[in-house]
Order: sequence, then C-alpha cells, then structure tokens
Amino acid sequence: MANEGALRNRDWVEGNLARVHEATDGRVAYVYVPNTAGAGHEYFKRYFFPQTNREAVIVDERHNGGGQIADYYINILRRPYVSHWAMRYGADLITPQGAIPGPKVMLIDETAGSGGDMLPWMLRKLGLGTLIGRRAWGGLVGTLGFPILMDGGSITAPNLAIWTEDGFIVENVGVPPDIEVEQWPAEVIAGRDPQLERAIEVVMQQLEASPVEQPVRPNFPIRVRRP
Repeated sequence: MANEGALRNRDWVEGNLARVHEATDGRVAYVYVPNTAGAGHEYFKRYFFPQTNREAVIVDERHNGGGQIADYYINILRRPYVSHWAMRYGADLITPQGAIPGPKVMLIDETAGSGGDMLPWMLRKLGLGTLIGRRAWGGLVGTLGFPILMDGGSITAPNLAIWTEDGFIVENVGVPPDIEVEQWPAEVIAGRDPQLERAIEVVMQQLEASPVEQPVRPNFPIRVRRP
C-alpha cells in the first residue's frame, strides 16, 4: 500500500464503534461520516443500516471534508415510525425498516466544513438532535463551473452561498455545538476521546429520560362470522 491512512482511519472508526457498543450495552449505534461525497455515502450506508435495531445513534462527523448538500443523511435520520407488519412466520417487520427512532447526537469539530457545516446545521434546524464538540469551521460557499485556462491552470471564485429568511448564514461563522467539549492533547494521547465520551453520556441520559417505546402487537382480529 502506498499510504496507510485509510487503514488507520478504519481502525479508529471500528474502535469507536466498539467503544460505543460496550459503553451502551449495544443500545446505541455509532456512525462515522468522513465527508458528504462518495466516501461519506459509503461509510453512512455501511455503518447505519446494519445498526437500525439500536435505540439511538451517535453520528460522528468530525474531520468531515464536505462535498454535496447533506440532505441525504438528514432524510434518513428523520424517518418517523409508521407501522408494524405481522408476519405469519418469523418476527414482525417495521416500516420504515432503515430508521433509528430514538435520540440522536452528532459530534462536530473545527476541522469539519462545507457539507460538514451543512450537516449539523440541518440537524439543529430540524430539531433532530444534540450537537457536541467544537464549532464547525464555517466554509459553506461553493465554486462551480469554472473552466480550465489555456495554459492548463485554473481560477476559482465562490459562486454559491447559502441564505435563509435570517439572511446569509454559516459562512465565516460556523455551526456552534450545544455542548462544547475540547479534545485536549494530553487526554487524546492517553487514549481518551472526551467528545465521544460526552456523547455517550448525553445519549444515555436522553434514552433514560425518553425511552423508545416498543409497541405490543394486538390480538389478531376475528374476520369470520360465528354461527
């Protein structure tokens, strides 16, 4: 291999997954989102859907490199419970199948930007969960459609910016966390992850305060007339 960065990253993700699983007794999913482009879609699908039997989720978007608009992730995170389906054989099914209904916590930091700004901003705007960590770096403008110059060089200039009824937002401001937690080097070197530890603490508190209801299947109806 030319570079071991991908292996180290996967080891870090799998280590976080194991830490969350152990600390929550398997009740909380851990999903890492490295960007909002190809790798982000791959990671999200790889880690989210196999854990939809969990009650809550921690989405880790620290170091998120951005990409496209992050509504793909948000649309899945906000899926509401619709119904159960009684099966003649086997366990009942639930609609939608790819959903985690309980509390949602997102880890953010100062290295996450662009789509990594948009993802936590949308989570907060829609009231989907709690942001923990450090303020995202505030780079939510885009450069689209600039041609290559005759000598092979290129020029870029922002031609895309976000605004709402509140005006132009996020750029040069970032997205602040609801709970600020610093990653002090001494603690990280010692093998700790203060932000992830706080996320586990908060999501478990939220689960205790608002347990995920498990509907009980009613008795089967009588569909025939009795003499």
